[in-house]
Amino acid sequence: MWDNNRHAGFPTNREPEDFGKYCRVIENFPKPNISFKDITPLLLDGPVFNRAIKEMAWRFCGKVDAIVCIEARGFLIGSPMAYELSCGLIPVRKQGKLPGLTHKATYNLEYGTDTLEMHKDAIKPKQRILIVDDVLATGGTAAAVVNLVRELKGDVIGCVFMGELENLNGKSKLDVPVYSLIKFKE
Repeated sequence: MWDNNRHAGFPTNREPEDFGKYCRVIENFPKPNISFKDITPLLLDGPVFNRAIKEMAWRFCGKVDAIVCIEARGFLIGSPMAYELSCGLIPVRKQGKLPGLTHKATYNLEYGTDTLEMHKDAIKPKQRILIVDDVLATGGTAAAVVNLVRELKGDVIGCVFMGELENLNGKSKLDVPVYSLIKFKE
């Protein structure tokens, strides 16, 4: 159950903070002509990271049974959000990394395919699921996870990202509400 007293110092009727100013751009990474949007400086600043997690979490208070977070950087965002919302945490990992029975989703990448897995018993039917990852780019990974959750009979209430690369229009691949804390224009 959500403890409103714990969040009394975080008003929702204020001017939104510009969390993008805590990020940096690294040119030509991971390959030439790519401008990598690096959230690491935000993660390094404890008070800023705390405010960012609270900003992403408050709108889902009382609406989420579990957070599904996507390997590997999604774990950095999803774990503190699950803690903040006092809900369960379900990891989605690359194929072969989870023990036990798994359900998998294979999806297309720019050059090939990839496969993600989740434990078959991780989601109960109609459980309210929030999918969390670090950055929304083309939307392929998030769309695959939405489908994976639905195949396991979960109710996807939305996707949350710390950042979104708006020019790649990944949101168009998602048929659920999407919230991004930081919108990178280029």
